[in-house]
Amino acid sequence: MIEVAIMIEGQNGLTWQRWTRIAQAVEDLGFVGLYRSDHYTNATPPDLDSLECWVSLAWLASHTQRIEFGPLVSPLSFRHPTMLARQATAIDELSGGRLTWGVGAGWQVREHTNYGWELLEMKERFNRFEEGLEVIIRLVRDDHPATFEGTYFQLRDAVLLPRPHRPLPILIGGNGMNKTLGFVAKYANEWNAVFQNADGFAERNTHLNKLLAEQGRNPAEVRRSMMTGSRFGKDESEVQRKLATGNQSREQLRGIGILVGTANEIVEQLGRLAEVGVQRVMVQWLDLDDLDGLEAMAKGVLPQL
Repeated sequence: MIEVAIMIEGQNGLTWQRWTRIAQAVEDLGFVGLYRSDHYTNATPPDLDSLECWVSLAWLASHTQRIEFGPLVSPLSFRHPTMLARQATAIDELSGGRLTWGVGAGWQVREHTNYGWELLEMKERFNRFEEGLEVIIRLVRDDHPATFEGTYFQLRDAVLLPRPHRPLPILIGGNGMNKTLGFVAKYANEWNAVFQNADGFAERNTHLNKLLAEQGRNPAEVRRSMMTGSRFGKDESEVQRKLATGNQSREQLRGIGILVGTANEIVEQLGRLAEVGVQRVMVQWLDLDDLDGLEAMAKGVLPQL
């Protein structure tokens, strides 16, 4: 059975009022989880309200009872891995063990330029990311004081206290066949693909299984999820209205993994994704005030899964 969660862009106009309403809706409607991006702002203007990610996750941990949640994803380009380890451990305990800790290398040029963070060229960026993953693993999975001498991060007899109450699940997102999936195989508990159709996901999923075997890991240890967009409508006329606002057809959008159509059509697309190994879909919900649409999707799609 495939699971459906909601993902929102926290830099796209998110306020406490909207966050409160969305969290309550996701909890009440039966979605398995609520995830959000971790950015200062959007890649292009205008700048909109942007609720700080980890503060919002701390609130979510104590104001919901059921849903899983986490960042998709927190960039180690402006989030120091030692502080993230402290935050993630505390928030996971506060929630009763519902956090999935998504981390990434960083990608958005504008926020790094505007706020004074060094994004680095691609090779160095991924080198820094791997160092950050090493730091995270040593702090959260090893009870002994950790020492690490890297180019970007250093530890000297560092210990994380209190200790995590469970092995914190680490999620790595992205589609890269070599670097990204290699990091997943070595470090992660969940791979989160981004905007992939069934064939694209299947190809990467097969490759990930090979990389996991090379690491001596059981493929079942790593959950497979995907974040993608949607053009959901309660009826065909609403679907057509949403399609009319863009310049891509139904077929083109589906070709890049976006869910398009009424409830039955969405269920059919989710079924195809489940066949190729997707266990959870995080549906990107861009209209933060469209709670009626969220309810319609929940009532139309979830009972059929």
